[in-house]
Amino acid sequence: MEATRCRPLVLSGPSGCGKSTMIKKLMAEFPGFFGLSVSHTTRKPRLGEVNGKDYHFVTREEMHKMIKAGEFVEHAEYATNIYGTSKRAVQSVVDKNQICLLDIDMHGVESLKLTDLNPLYFSIQAPSIKVLEQRLRLRKTENDSSLLHRIESARREIEYRDCEGAVRIS
Repeated sequence: MEATRCRPLVLSGPSGCGKSTMIKKLMAEFPGFFGLSVSHTTRKPRLGEVNGKDYHFVTREEMHKMIKAGEFVEHAEYATNIYGTSKRAVQSVVDKNQICLLDIDMHGVESLKLTDLNPLYFSIQAPSIKVLEQRLRLRKTENDSSLLHRIESARREIEYRDCEGAVRIS
């Protein structure tokens, strides 16, 4: 099966649930078969993050211009920053004949449902809120306020997933 004929795969879930780990494992296990759609964000880079590899880091003004121009398949504001998946980022993966992986939150999922992208959705969850909080604290990338925001967002994502009739894999 050609990768361009395959539906994109969306991995969705709260910060710290393991989406990035899962994506890295997929890409390592099947080199060249999957490609990650690199998202845009208005947040500042964390230590070690590379522009164009981890995210496309842009200003709020640039992001708003791109949104207004219709350049995104999805975008959302999260923890005072804007995140989005550009049409160009998805197309660059497809142009490499790879299956496109998207790492997005529940708001992005809702936006994607309004497009013709027709992806497969996977909801990734941590074993518990307590484990999720421990993972986020171990990262040491959040202040107390943003950590609390991420935990509350995780609670909402779990409620959303449970309402959407997700299949659980144990």
